[in-house]
Amino acid sequence: MKDFWLSCGHHLTDRDAGGALLITDDLLKAYLARPELIPPPEACLAEQTLYAAVLSDPRRRVRDEEIAALLDADARENWSLIIGFRDRLLQQRTLEAAYLDLVRRDVGKTPPLFLNQLVQLILRNALDGCNDPFVLRAAELLFRRQRLTVREGALIAADEETIASTESAPLSPLIAMLESAAESSIDVMVEESAHTYWERSDAFDMALDLTAGRSGLAKLGEVMVSWIKHMLAIDVDIEPLTELHDVRFSWYIGLDAVGTQVGDTLWNAGSLDPRSEASIVGLYRLTFHDRTMLVENIGSEPVYLILAMTPDKMLYMKPQNLLVGLPIRHPEPTS
Repeated sequence: MKDFWLSCGHHLTDRDAGGALLITDDLLKAYLARPELIPPPEACLAEQTLYAAVLSDPRRRVRDEEIAALLDADARENWSLIIGFRDRLLQQRTLEAAYLDLVRRDVGKTPPLFLNQLVQLILRNALDGCNDPFVLRAAELLFRRQRLTVREGALIAADEETIASTESAPLSPLIAMLESAAESSIDVMVEESAHTYWERSDAFDMALDLTAGRSGLAKLGEVMVSWIKHMLAIDVDIEPLTELHDVRFSWYIGLDAVGTQVGDTLWNAGSLDPRSEASIVGLYRLTFHDRTMLVENIGSEPVYLILAMTPDKMLYMKPQNLLVGLPIRHPEPTS
């Protein structure tokens, strides 16, 4: 079996009998190894003592006064965030249950970075054994921001952080007006290059074609099916659409903030202006295998999913919307 996303910490976890990820000491120690928490040489004695104590026992209770005793304000903030996040994790037995608890109740001050890391870890578990690199690249949209650009009539998604870290000076004023030099030379995943994903999956340096009617959006649909199945134990079908006309808009889920705005407009029987219509990246129709679990009366109508980009062509997908936005009774995860 081919491995992928080695840096996400999947190897630091264990599985329970239901296949969910158990919260291990090794995983908690990985959070403590973040550079924001490792005390610098000039750190006060209270910070060094606290770090050593929690590193020795990563489940150790940390009192508010211990954090308040740290002299450095940034250190106090960082410790408050990581301990708050750790304590939310430890309230549950599995990472899947912890993520559901966070998104169903209140994420509070949980940094988006931590939520994205949880999504990646859980997806690594849900997609274990997947041999399709296109599906895995599509899955990155659920936990990595994407920058979109149009190249030769195709809508291409590239990892925003990777682009930002490798972006060089524009080759000319014309290129600066149209697109960055980095975007013009990104490696778009195609059948001939897809096999290289396995050795570079942690680099996030392959782009994906999200043009309507092509396979990229279909692969993203497969990822969402697996995500819902793994987290909610619900079987659904998700079909990509190329347009949304003459349908009864009974229920919708925006897969991001812009997609929610588009859905709100359509829900209220409004018409989309050209800018809003151009923002739509993907449309999907979701149907349930078992409709007896529905708690809202939507008849036999499907649920529509809307994925859209911001005016500056950024894509910020929110996978939690798929878990909290369905018109269903909310079962616990398969753990």
